[in-house]
Amino acid sequence: MERWLSRLAAAAMLAVLAMAPVAAREFRVADTQPADYPTVKALELMGRLITERTSGRHTLRIFHSRQLGEEKETIEQTRIGAIDINRTNVAPLASFIPEANILALPFLFRSVDHLHAVLDGPVGDDILASFERYGLIGLAFYDSGARSIYNSSRPIRRVEDLKGLRIRVQQSDMMVEMMRALGAEPVALPYGQVTVSLTTGLIHGAENNWPSYVTTDHFRAARHITLTEHTMSPEVLVVSKKCWEELTAEEQAIFRAAARESALAMRSEWQKLEATSRREAEAQGVSVVTLQDRSGFEAAVRPIVERYASEPSLAALVARIRQAR
Repeated sequence: MERWLSRLAAAAMLAVLAMAPVAAREFRVADTQPADYPTVKALELMGRLITERTSGRHTLRIFHSRQLGEEKETIEQTRIGAIDINRTNVAPLASFIPEANILALPFLFRSVDHLHAVLDGPVGDDILASFERYGLIGLAFYDSGARSIYNSSRPIRRVEDLKGLRIRVQQSDMMVEMMRALGAEPVALPYGQVTVSLTTGLIHGAENNWPSYVTTDHFRAARHITLTEHTMSPEVLVVSKKCWEELTAEEQAIFRAAARESALAMRSEWQKLEATSRREAEAQGVSVVTLQDRSGFEAAVRPIVERYASEPSLAALVARIRQAR
């Protein structure tokens, strides 16, 4: 009987320990953007909410401006637990998470409103949940705007105008294939190497959103931008599964809620920055081409879309995205 009671007491103690909050700690957070960028400001808000709601027990230490490496490097560090929380675009995740690849498909979203309807609904929740089997916990999506093509050589009005141009793309197989299908020569480079590559002539151009085009001064070297708006691949906030499993259910709920609240705040800041960035570029005399007809661009990449979404579960995901209102 004594032995049985002893075992029961030990089991009870283990149960209490399992329910106890993780010891106070500082969580390492990675972001490649500069300190004043909307994603970094949103992470700071998330940190304040977590500190407040855990009574000061937990804090976030944000390493912005690529202090912990480029996105591809920080993703690997997050998967093994060396980085606790990471803000990254979905495109670099696509090399090992098929569902993330779907969000980066060209011409998938009809508009920003359509994008938000998908990300804020059950489809977005299912995509975030799919990350867990790859060692990451998806918390929330941040906005990243529509990506368009800019270059130093000439205005792009038809898909044929891209022929012969060396265009930087994200380090993603699908982005490489997409740019090649459009007739350009894709050059996969880390984000931090784009400015020097433009100014030295290693590349003729790149593709990105308005804030990235302007805040990095890419517009000074690449004076022609065409609003292809070919992808609207969002940013995503992920946590190392190792880190996540050290949190109690209550703490996990606090982290998740704080992430969602920071995403809404980020969206508001992002919209302001997009408008400001475009005005600044236009005031500096950048040539802006608004496409009246994107059918040539869409036709060029259609085989890529069909191939990446050929697996039944992914085809079903694409159908759900297209049906979202």
